[in-house]
Amino acid sequence: MPRKPRVKSETGIYHVIVRGIGQQDIFHEEDDFQKYLETVKKLSLESKVSILGYCLMTNHVHLLLREDNGDISVFMKRLGISYAYWYNRKYERIGHVFQDRFKSECIEDDAYLLTVIRYIHRNPIKASITGKPEEYKWSSCAAYYGADRNIPKFPDTTLLLGILHNEKGKAIEELRKFTEEGNEDRCLDYDTTKRVSESAAYEIIRKTMNGEPVTSLHIMDQDARNIILSRLRNEGLSLRQICRITGLPFHIVRKA
Repeated sequence: MPRKPRVKSETGIYHVIVRGIGQQDIFHEEDDFQKYLETVKKLSLESKVSILGYCLMTNHVHLLLREDNGDISVFMKRLGISYAYWYNRKYERIGHVFQDRFKSECIEDDAYLLTVIRYIHRNPIKASITGKPEEYKWSSCAAYYGADRNIPKFPDTTLLLGILHNEKGKAIEELRKFTEEGNEDRCLDYDTTKRVSESAAYEIIRKTMNGEPVTSLHIMDQDARNIILSRLRNEGLSLRQICRITGLPFHIVRKA
């Protein structure tokens, strides 16, 4: 069955979420995050799509995009291909890195635009990574709080801050207050499938091992071990969880 075409935003602004295939992590080290951001910045200029905000989590990405003279579908396709190629070369793997199609929602008014940027910037708080969104290195929150509206920067903070106030300092203060307000925002809530908890991960591994101790993975035949590791990843366990519980090196788990 052919896919339905994406609904077009009258403002040209979209909230986009892309997730790692099988809910697996797409960022493992600092340079992974950095490479993705560098690619976003480069391709946004080439594709004529502005980046209004972002947040990179370990297994998914939020982007707030505006089509200037470009097309977000073209931009996202180029971004996915470029990063996947780099990622597969770095980690010596083949296959898909991202789920097949990104999700998007149209943003048609200023009020919802503010809600979306708050939702994006509060993702690390929701994930209990930090208590202050501006302290998370891989989101645009710090850029907004330190923005100079007279100097072009990545991301483009001009539109959103201009909604709040025509003076930079007051606009930033309003954004801080708004971000800290209690809320129940559920913007394009793509997190309906929860990550496997540690207790559930231990139980899954125990059942998968079928009575064998976890330590036997260290001396097991490579093919047999890879079958087990593949099953664990299909069950939704992250690479980090498998490494932590089994004690296996990251490169072994990653290549399974």
